[in-house]
Amino acid sequence: MIRILSRIAAATLLSFTAVAAHAVDNPTSLAGATVVTPEQARDLQSKGAVVIDARSAAEYAEGHIDGAINVPYKEKSEKKPDFDSSADSVDLAKLPSDKAKPIVTYCNGHDCWKSYKLSIAAMKAGHTKVNWLRDGLPGWKAKGLPVK
Repeated sequence: MIRILSRIAAATLLSFTAVAAHAVDNPTSLAGATVVTPEQARDLQSKGAVVIDARSAAEYAEGHIDGAINVPYKEKSEKKPDFDSSADSVDLAKLPSDKAKPIVTYCNGHDCWKSYKLSIAAMKAGHTKVNWLRDGLPGWKAKGLPVK
């Protein structure tokens, strides 16, 4: 009986460790982009910045920042700063054609990497005013800002 309980405890610990390994926080900075707070993102949006939700269409449909457009970042690469973007896909044609127009990217917060990766893709495509809302939708909601 003790052996069985020991095995169950070990298996449980192993599965918690595996889950924790997948929930890696994204970086706190992004070279070439500006990390913004929810309030700064709202101010940028009020001045004409395009807010871009990098989450899936289904997540976007469940709720998103009011006024945001959906540009899903389909992620297959690892959740690490030096990810291999060739494993991923995103329709960059959905970004503003004016590459000097400010954009704000977001997803599901610190353990979501889609907006981080979309920001990098946007910069590689020539966008010069990329803002990354690292706190994502959870941070936006926590500040009581409008969602749809």
